[in-house]
Amino acid sequence: MALLPIIHYPDPRLYKIAKPVSVVDGRVKSIVADMAQTMYEAPGVGLAATQVDIHERIIVADCSDERNQLLVFINPEILWSSPEKKAWREGCLSVPDYFDEVERATQVRVKALNVDGKEFEMELDGLLAVVLQHEMDHLVGKVFVEYLSAFKRARISMKMKKRAKQSNKELVR
Repeated sequence: MALLPIIHYPDPRLYKIAKPVSVVDGRVKSIVADMAQTMYEAPGVGLAATQVDIHERIIVADCSDERNQLLVFINPEILWSSPEKKAWREGCLSVPDYFDEVERATQVRVKALNVDGKEFEMELDGLLAVVLQHEMDHLVGKVFVEYLSAFKRARISMKMKKRAKQSNKELVR
């Protein structure tokens, strides 16, 4: 397993649309293991492959308190979303240290493949439903800040670019 570098907003690679996984093999299992390690280390509750510059439809998530209930969604597809919506305070590993309210469906039914390539369906609610919707946005090239006003997005983009410049200066030293 290896830690993967997480791409930060507004990097254009975050806007690439992920392609379906054609076969769940050793390569994909290795990606899943690396993504899980990266998510836990970050620490986060979800990670889409797009965020680590792998443009395939893979998501890992773990909302458990003990951080021992890893869920893997390969080629996820939302089959149903509840009409009820709720605003959640969201953050993102690709937009570190920034949180804001985003309204999402309170429940979803998802179909996906697990790490063994077996198809499953699962009904999610609460935080896990929010995490899945957030990560699925990444797979279609959407970052949660796009739900915010143009002013907020511009401010976040400026802060993230400034942070990247600062990090690059520190690396040169």
